[in-house]
Amino acid sequence: MKKTSIVYKDILFDVVDQVAWITINRPKVLNAIRERTLDEMGHALKGTRSDPSIACVVISGAGGKAFCSGGEFSMMKRFTWANAMLWNERMLDSAMTIRGLTIPVIAMVDGWCMGGGNELALWCDIVVASETAVFGQTGAKVGACPTVGATQYLPRILGERLAREMIFCARRFTATEAVHHGLANYCVPQADLRKKTLELCEAIKSNSPQSIRLTKVSLNQESDHLYASWRSGMEFLAHVWGSEESLEGMNAFTEKRKPDFNRFRLRYKKEVEEYLAGVDDE
Repeated sequence: MKKTSIVYKDILFDVVDQVAWITINRPKVLNAIRERTLDEMGHALKGTRSDPSIACVVISGAGGKAFCSGGEFSMMKRFTWANAMLWNERMLDSAMTIRGLTIPVIAMVDGWCMGGGNELALWCDIVVASETAVFGQTGAKVGACPTVGATQYLPRILGERLAREMIFCARRFTATEAVHHGLANYCVPQADLRKKTLELCEAIKSNSPQSIRLTKVSLNQESDHLYASWRSGMEFLAHVWGSEESLEGMNAFTEKRKPDFNRFRLRYKKEVEEYLAGVDDE
């Protein structure tokens, strides 16, 4: 078995028998991602381009409890309209790097796959899930917008109705449901997760790299036209970060209480009524 490794802080990176393994190594925070995480993942992913012997990439999370729980709130609460673009561009670059690799990228999902973590899985070509996996978009619960892959790809995978329910209602899917609805390719016992993933890697290794490279570009062609949605989504997010609603959602989550979003509806109602009253007085 031939193995090479590069040492990072937030991720583990190994190339074993022509497969690149990227593991988010932040189990204490359920593999939540921060700036360093994305920078290191991007560096590792782009580094595979210089080794054409690598047949595929596998992305996973350490600890057995989470693939990725999304963005780290302690970091996200520092965002403002002025600085949020720095984070948003990192996310966009990570997504486009995964989609742009000439080799398949497999998400090996164990445990929580939520918010930005679910979007990370959506960027990948194939998803293998353990029976413990749970998929979901949490943006509506924490005052964020899932415009870094969810609004672009979930309607294509789930269909419009189910995608809207998943986003608007923060609906979660078990691994079995995820396979049924097309969010994942396989659901296997946790003990068999790596074995099943390796089977897929071996299948890829036995096939033509030229064919895979060209057909991945072809498969991406239609959804590549959604790039304009990504760009506008980054601007939407820039205006969301640091807003009262986003801070209420994230603070409520960290304080383990139910967020009070209804006070914003009531305040907006009052502002509209005051505006309309002024119009009527003209």
